[in-house]
Amino acid sequence: MFDHKKYEEILEYIRKNNKLSKIVAISKNHPKTSVLEAIAAGVRVFGENRVQEAEIKFAELLKKYSDISLHLTGPLQTNKVKQALDIFSVFHTLDREKLVNEFSKYPDMLASKEFFIQVNIGKEETKSGVHPENLNDFYIYCKNKKQLNIIGLMCIPPISEDSNFHFDLLKRMGRKIGLNRFSMGMSNDYKEAINLDSTYIRLGTVLFGQREKL
Repeated sequence: MFDHKKYEEILEYIRKNNKLSKIVAISKNHPKTSVLEAIAAGVRVFGENRVQEAEIKFAELLKKYSDISLHLTGPLQTNKVKQALDIFSVFHTLDREKLVNEFSKYPDMLASKEFFIQVNIGKEETKSGVHPENLNDFYIYCKNKKQLNIIGLMCIPPISEDSNFHFDLLKRMGRKIGLNRFSMGMSNDYKEAINLDSTYIRLGTVLFGQREKL
């Protein structure tokens, strides 16, 4: 069930603290009925982690609601790239050259797509993402050699560390290479992200409750 009241509270916080922040409602593992509730409440940007689940829930909705955009916020396998390009407009998890190379095979589909580079901001072995020291080279490879439309950086801070520190670090890394849009902040730290100029906050549990098994 979508929490309309909480959604309005977060929108109010955005209006007061950073009007440029936008909510990506993460509907992973939530039924289509919850998505419809969110649409009725005014949500127009959704995030999904898996291509197949996104197709099941959103294929018809994207035709019905022309103002809805769907973002991929989870890891993507190279063999799913073509399918993903058919349904997603923004990709938050670009993290390796092999994936970039696969995207570049579909130049006609890339013109309208936007990409965030996922940075492994805490250099955690269990997380995907480009390590900070490799970001500049990876950005050049994506933008100049493969002509992907890189619009910003994405991160997931280590759970046990101060999110503010990592969000600020991501901002400085981005601005150093001319990027000013950031996908950062989730249900547990979205206020910190909003205060530090996040472009997209990715909210699942705080809006939809605990995930269900579809």
